[in-house]
Amino acid sequence: MGEINGKVMSAKEAVEKFVHDDDELVIGNYTVGSCAELVYEITRQGKKGFTLYSQSGIFDVEVLVAGGCVHRLVTTYVMRSGGKKGGSAVERSLNAGTLEIEDYTNFEYNARLVAGMHGFSFLPVLEGVMVTDIFRKRGFMGENKFRVIKCPYTGKDIVTVPAATPDVCIIHVQRADIYGNAQYWGAMGSVASAALSSKKIIVSCEEIVDHEIIESSPHLTIIPAYRVNAVIEVPWGAHPTEVLGYYNVDNFMYNGLFSSAAATADGLAAWMDEWVYSCPDRAAYIDHYIRKFGSAALDELRAKPFYSAPANYGSAFTSHWNQDGKERSMGVTLPQLETLLKERGKTYE
Repeated sequence: MGEINGKVMSAKEAVEKFVHDDDELVIGNYTVGSCAELVYEITRQGKKGFTLYSQSGIFDVEVLVAGGCVHRLVTTYVMRSGGKKGGSAVERSLNAGTLEIEDYTNFEYNARLVAGMHGFSFLPVLEGVMVTDIFRKRGFMGENKFRVIKCPYTGKDIVTVPAATPDVCIIHVQRADIYGNAQYWGAMGSVASAALSSKKIIVSCEEIVDHEIIESSPHLTIIPAYRVNAVIEVPWGAHPTEVLGYYNVDNFMYNGLFSSAAATADGLAAWMDEWVYSCPDRAAYIDHYIRKFGSAALDELRAKPFYSAPANYGSAFTSHWNQDGKERSMGVTLPQLETLLKERGKTYE
């Protein structure tokens, strides 16, 4: 695709450049609008040995585990259709001993990312967890899953979790500009903290828009440009999950095709051969979908417009200097102001 400002690139380029074997990798999206194309590209490239963070292990975690990419999983929920006896790449891998898991509640998982986002080494969590198996059962983190310390103010025992600072976050948003300012709206969950706690951030988006559009709605920017390493424009990049304002969940693909296939190892392998490995990128994936099921199936999912009321970000003026080059409160030019400051001994040589 070629780079623009060093950040706009293809999913293939971004994964090759910023995702490495044995990384701590976090899926930034939470339940909805998952970064499907980035997950598929990581799987296609055969990256290995991840400690994977995911607040909601849906098809994305299943694909990465089935692709042999994940060694350890930190999560609050994994689909695991059918329970321990049902079909699930995660369940099969746990039973085979090729995957280790560490289980948290949503609150504790978020606390770890929030701590990492703010630069803390830990955060306290609700002490009620101590009577549950989430606290008592320890996986690969051992004693570092939770630690109990004395509160310096009350002397009471408080439960803490360690900060999470993954090596790289992959995340899908509605739109971004070429500089990496990423805008997202809808169910937030841990989306912002997952990204901002990470050392590197790869953003895929439905569309790359002009910077002026980003400036006109600053409240939607959850990841600032200076934190982003790569931006990929990927229409339908979260399919089969939904993206608010763009398309609905594709229940036919998700439940009819993927979930049915995932019930067995052979079925999931065949599904991945067709929809992941045989499709070099998202465009090829969508072309394959249209050839098999027709464009009408996708068109039915497209969101109908439902715009929020615009917010007025206007002001009387945006600079302390007026159109004549004079400071508004004093009525002097910059050279005159500098002379006044010098005369009063307010400047430094």
